[in-house]
Amino acid sequence: MADFLASPIGHFLILLLQGLAIIAFVMLSLVYLVYGDRKIWAAVQMRRGPNVVGPWGLLQTFADALKYLVKEIVVPAGADKFVFFLAPFLSMTLALVGFVVIPFAPGWVMSNLNIGILFVLAVSSLEVYGVIMGGWASNSKYPFLASLRSAAQMVSYEVSLGLIVIAVIISAGTMNLSGIVYSQQGAYGMLNWYWLPHLPMLVLFFVSALAETNRPPFDLAEAESELVAGHMVEYSSTPYLLYMAGEYIAIWLMCALISLLFFGGWLSPIPGIPDGALWMFAKMVFWFWMFAMVKAIVPRYRYDQLMRVGWKVFLPLSLGWVVLIAFLARYDVLGGFWARWDQIAPVVGG
Repeated sequence: MADFLASPIGHFLILLLQGLAIIAFVMLSLVYLVYGDRKIWAAVQMRRGPNVVGPWGLLQTFADALKYLVKEIVVPAGADKFVFFLAPFLSMTLALVGFVVIPFAPGWVMSNLNIGILFVLAVSSLEVYGVIMGGWASNSKYPFLASLRSAAQMVSYEVSLGLIVIAVIISAGTMNLSGIVYSQQGAYGMLNWYWLPHLPMLVLFFVSALAETNRPPFDLAEAESELVAGHMVEYSSTPYLLYMAGEYIAIWLMCALISLLFFGGWLSPIPGIPDGALWMFAKMVFWFWMFAMVKAIVPRYRYDQLMRVGWKVFLPLSLGWVVLIAFLARYDVLGGFWARWDQIAPVVGG
């Protein structure tokens, strides 16, 4: 058996099973993320939310998904059919691929890349192509204009996200996501995590993640009062379902990144309590709750306000923070508070 697993076919089967496990986890999470999002929004507005299909409405998302799957797919006249169908598939697939390098516990990662964080940023930046392709292939001015606005928004906030990540990399001394988690170990539990030394950037990262994923209050490309449904206005049935799934998976990926970069990943917040994947999952759920609360209580920005914040506020702040952290880490200020290079445990591939 050991010889078979060491063979090329064995390696392929192992990777296949790991990939299926990741897809199963993400898709099952997706079902209840949508349910939780709707329940949180309803609670803020003092409504009941989904409550009919299944106990407490737990099967409502399955019913909605089934409805999308059996509805007729309507393709606009003059649309580029190949690109029209490729765009939502690409959007969802790229969001899923990011989870390949996400560690949920020591060794619980499909690919422990040395440049894991760079891989996530590269893959997430490609998601803008799914938006542009969908808007262009629809052969309609409204989705095309919305796709351009959405692309400009996503690219603008990717700059801030990248600079914030650089500051964390300087502190950790590695781009390996497991290494970044190990660098947050310490005797003081959650006080050793990067949320404290990088507190201003945690706020910027969270807001940038909202804009990067077109999440309210930054969902300007698909605001009902402006462009109906943005780049998805001509989509229906399964292609529309793929777009929505890709959006929620991207949000789930951002929740994982925030948990890894600033909140210790699988590390326990209290010394003496065992670490584990449940801590990582709990932190991701908490941050999704934050995404949902922002959607429910924060009013929508104007598009010019959104772009002004990205380029005139977040960009100079994140760039200045990188310079400051480089200085603090280089000169070992406060006994290595911003430099944890010697705390990184050996990691496979890192």
